[in-house]
Amino acid sequence: MDNNNDASNSNIGRRDFIKLVGAGAALAALSGCGSKDGSAKQGKEPTGEMTYRVDPKNGNHVSLLGYGCMRYPRMPKSQDLATENNLDQEAINRSIDYAIEHGVNYFDTSPLYCKGFSEKATGIALSRHPRNKYFIATKMSNRNQHSSREASLAMYKRSFEDLKTDYIDYYLVHNVGTFEALKERYIDNGIMDFLLQERESGRIRSLGWSFHGDGEFFDYMALKYPWDFVMIQLNYFDWDMTADSKRTNVSAKHQYDLLTEHNIPIVIMEPLLGGRLAKPHYKARAAMTQLNPEASAASWAFRFAGSFPNVITVLSGMTFMEHLQDNLSTYSPLVPLNESERDMLLKVSQVMLEYRNINCTQCQYCMPCPYGLDIPEIIAHYNRCLNEGNFPDDKQSEDYKRARRAFLVGLDRKIDSVRQASRCTNCKKCVPNCPQNIKIPEEMQRIDRFVENLKMDIV
Repeated sequence: MDNNNDASNSNIGRRDFIKLVGAGAALAALSGCGSKDGSAKQGKEPTGEMTYRVDPKNGNHVSLLGYGCMRYPRMPKSQDLATENNLDQEAINRSIDYAIEHGVNYFDTSPLYCKGFSEKATGIALSRHPRNKYFIATKMSNRNQHSSREASLAMYKRSFEDLKTDYIDYYLVHNVGTFEALKERYIDNGIMDFLLQERESGRIRSLGWSFHGDGEFFDYMALKYPWDFVMIQLNYFDWDMTADSKRTNVSAKHQYDLLTEHNIPIVIMEPLLGGRLAKPHYKARAAMTQLNPEASAASWAFRFAGSFPNVITVLSGMTFMEHLQDNLSTYSPLVPLNESERDMLLKVSQVMLEYRNINCTQCQYCMPCPYGLDIPEIIAHYNRCLNEGNFPDDKQSEDYKRARRAFLVGLDRKIDSVRQASRCTNCKKCVPNCPQNIKIPEEMQRIDRFVENLKMDIV
């Protein structure tokens, strides 16, 4: 990592860091779960020039900030049908126009995002701009019923139609982390050979692969095919965190080092770990505030991801304009982390390990639930309350009554009772779809027991 920042911030020793963490309670806004502590400040207009990285495989100048099209803004709705397209196209157009105006040129989508409507919305927004102003990245997301050759080819063809293009700049073999998935989805049906041929024809300009899974498989897959790029999950929490092996048994550091050794460019997903690093535990947030009170928690995570030279772009799913503006400011231009800042973030990751967050990235792959649960929001509410100090797990605490009320009232405000954890039937249909390997039914049952105990005041 680059180390050319102002060195006036001296390295934080362990003792000083513990003092900072201990002081964190004073920074917590304990007014209810879901507060904006640590989130981006609204209306922060970027003033500098976007940082670009040169893709060594093709010479493309790629914006370091990539626009992730999985978390598009939605229109208000009265129901949540799996087939309902409630994307706010006007808001999407405004955000993409603003991003392009401020230098963003990499847009990442998938046939499965936003209930299957992300590619179409992305195509509408981008086709209003000259084709040479942006790079499109999409994926062969042929899981489950889409894995046959016929279904996979239909998905591929539809991507071109929805995106209104005759070539894809960056195409990915999507979310492959096991030998079984590779064999079923890409080898036995001949799809891998087809994609390699499409790259030769020029309809795919760069062919890559996105990884969630096992370390042994990563090493095999990374070197098995002549990849033009690889997408990995990299953030300061995952950097050397094989101890958090519920998600994977291979650290982001190992993935980065192996790809860099073999000159394979890297695209970063989940720099915020599904939003968890935008609102880290309040005790961890204290150390960030000590170094820079004005910087959002998200900006620290984006600076970490962007400071690695073999990274060509860092994806962010930006639902609101303030998120886009904050990220643009971070990368316009990027100020790489210095050694003391990097050490602080790695220590913060250790603090976060002490708290029982559920490692959900809000990817929505578990949805729709056949029994109507809002699985991502149930987990998000639980994590928010834990991170913000609104976690009523100690009846002896002076703040227990207020935290208990905040947790229960916030839960009912955010999630209808028929969509809460109590409705889980343990059908396990969500489990194989989770790229983070979360045992979702077990977590739903645990949260349900916790909520019921809170209601009866017997925590």
